[in-house]
Amino acid sequence: MTFASKITVSRLLLVPVFAVLAIYYSRSVQEHHANENLRFAALIVFVVASASDALDGFIARRFNQRSKFGAFIDPIADKTLLLTGIITLSMIDWGSQGWRIPLWFAALVIVRDCIILGGILVLWLTVGKVKIQPHWSGKICTVTQMIALGWVMLRMVPFPPVYLCALAAFFTVWSGVAYFRQGLHLLQHTNVHHPDSHP
Repeated sequence: MTFASKITVSRLLLVPVFAVLAIYYSRSVQEHHANENLRFAALIVFVVASASDALDGFIARRFNQRSKFGAFIDPIADKTLLLTGIITLSMIDWGSQGWRIPLWFAALVIVRDCIILGGILVLWLTVGKVKIQPHWSGKICTVTQMIALGWVMLRMVPFPPVYLCALAAFFTVWSGVAYFRQGLHLLQHTNVHHPDSHP
């Protein structure tokens, strides 16, 4: 296993650490003696895990440590961290009552990712190995989701998280539609070149 892949695996291992710290912090809030050390520890773990994404990518490119395992585990680690953050912070209060990620937003993110994964599976079964091109809306989607998580965890400005989540939801839907259209184009392109492949 390359050093870059070890960093990726470490990011994956930090996910449950973040979740446990977040849950214990929320419990301390509910018991009216908020342990801010737990909040900052959860925030630091999340930031370190997020930053490791750029670090392992840089090391893989700079020191020629690209590998099939790294290409497989990296997106899994990224998505696991992001989904765990969104789901965890939608189920617990992170301060005053209601200061959390809205449940509807967490559900939207999960549905969008399930549709994309399902589409990839359909493409794999019908087309074979395909390469999905990253779309700019997907990157903005990830950034806005991260900002929404950071807004909840930092709790610096008394501005309800729901508004940032609404912005992230817009790009979540937009990117989902963009990837759906890309997959549909690949399917139609395959059918045009292989008209006898389907009855």
